[in-house]
Amino acid sequence: MRSVGEGGVVWLGGGMEVIDAAAVRQVLDPGALVAALREAFAEPGRVVVPEREHYPVDEALEATLLVMPAWQRGGFVGVKVVGHFPQNRGRGIPGLFGSYLLSSATTGEPVAVLDGTELTRWRTAAASALAADSLAPATVGEHLLVGAGNVAAAIPACYAAVREVGLTRVWSRTPAGAEDLVARLRAEGRPAEVAPDLREAVRRADVITAATSATSPLVLGEDVTPGTHVDLIGAFTPTMVEADPALITSASVFVDVPEALHEAGDLTGPLRDGILQESDILADLSALAAGHHPGRRTPEEVTVFKSVGTALEDLVAAGLVWEAWSGARTDLQ
Repeated sequence: MRSVGEGGVVWLGGGMEVIDAAAVRQVLDPGALVAALREAFAEPGRVVVPEREHYPVDEALEATLLVMPAWQRGGFVGVKVVGHFPQNRGRGIPGLFGSYLLSSATTGEPVAVLDGTELTRWRTAAASALAADSLAPATVGEHLLVGAGNVAAAIPACYAAVREVGLTRVWSRTPAGAEDLVARLRAEGRPAEVAPDLREAVRRADVITAATSATSPLVLGEDVTPGTHVDLIGAFTPTMVEADPALITSASVFVDVPEALHEAGDLTGPLRDGILQESDILADLSALAAGHHPGRRTPEEVTVFKSVGTALEDLVAAGLVWEAWSGARTDLQ
């Protein structure tokens, strides 16, 4: 066993590699990931994605284990295992931890184990950017990030693949978190500032991306101005919600996958209450990527993209990381 490069990759004797978070960040190109997801979503059936499994680990902790497999014939088989422990926020550690096992779909031989948490944040941000390419206004003067966690931090780099953004503003329940993310974005050369008042920031924004674990609405329909695009990418269970029903029922709503209608609290609540119908959902990400739905139709339209994530995104991202790292490893030999 020996280490290779600065990314923290360990090359194992059997040919399998352990690729840590630093290595994922080192080799994953956000623009390439958005392009790869566009191709994969545009060809439904190319990747086989069974329904994800949810297992309650500890009801007192509200802890859940998610198992997400996917495969492509002649390519890779991948399985992500994610632990969602929302009470970790009180411990000062992330609420999500994951690992990803990538294997050959031809022989079944394990190829790599990747940091699933890092993989998840980039594929989530890239899918959001892919949707925004069809749904966001052409000119984005201000992009508001609601939340300052790891997923929010990946959003600007992925958005840069589809839109020029004038200013990124960051709001967080924890002001220090917003300040830290603003400092990171400025270090990347992106204009950024803290948004001290959430409702005022929502009224100003051209695009709003909510990436939180909220259980009560943060983005209110009465504050969203005509022409705005809203990403709701943090809440992925029926008990989590980032927007109020007024926004959901007045906007043009799109989802990443049909499962979002049964998994995301932003949608399950209005559907349960009868103020939203499944037929009100205009399209999923496959239809947008393939051009079967035009996306934004008028400059004044308010669009909402609600995502819960899919194993397709994980498999595509893991394959890109593996290919990029394989090339880097070869150069080092």
